[in-house]
Amino acid sequence: MKPSPEAIERHAHLGDELPAGWIRVDFHSHTMWSGDCTTTPDELVESVQAAAIDVLCITDHNEVVGAQRLKDELSCRVVVGEEVRVGQGEIIGLFLEDRIPAGLSPVQAAQRIRDQGGLVYVPHPFDPMRNCLSPAEIDELNELDLLDGIEGWNAKTSLASLNRRAADYGEVHGLWVGAGSDAHVPDALGAAYLQMPDVALEGPGAAQRFAAAARHGRVVGHHYDAPRRWSARIVPSVYDG
Repeated sequence: MKPSPEAIERHAHLGDELPAGWIRVDFHSHTMWSGDCTTTPDELVESVQAAAIDVLCITDHNEVVGAQRLKDELSCRVVVGEEVRVGQGEIIGLFLEDRIPAGLSPVQAAQRIRDQGGLVYVPHPFDPMRNCLSPAEIDELNELDLLDGIEGWNAKTSLASLNRRAADYGEVHGLWVGAGSDAHVPDALGAAYLQMPDVALEGPGAAQRFAAAARHGRVVGHHYDAPRRWSARIVPSVYDG
């Protein structure tokens, strides 16, 4: 599917210079398999192309089936992830094989992500308007060596100071710092991402290679949280039983 002129214009601000051998990675995105997102596979195909994203981490709320189904449908590579509800906050697992159930404690969820060989990533930390982990919970994960990365730029976090606080926390504590659009609508995809060295995302050691490359990454992005236009549509059921 060729991106529309409108879609290309939406992402014109992302005309950054990409070093040779580097890629653009959106660490945090949603599809219709998230309960609060209606982005269909066709819309995702167009938006990925328009945003020139090379790797998309699909992190639907409490679900991995959408990411698994879309791995062979998009022009970019897909990292299977999940944004898991843990108490009053959320935690992201990347490079997952199986769904992590909601309702666990942050430590329990992190341990299950690690048991799958995945990476533990904290989204939109320190943002009081979001379902974020408390500073004490983030500290506990870090002290237990159960934290791999932190979201240093979330495109839906309206205050730049909150993103800076997250990035500073990562640097101080030796974590890699990621960036993501947190897109719940097609237009938002790629609003924030990380430039980082390319690595193989399949086979043994993929998660570890990805994490090591992310340490050299550079954040690109801006704030995006435009009003969601209502439109009549029928979204196929995403319930698998």
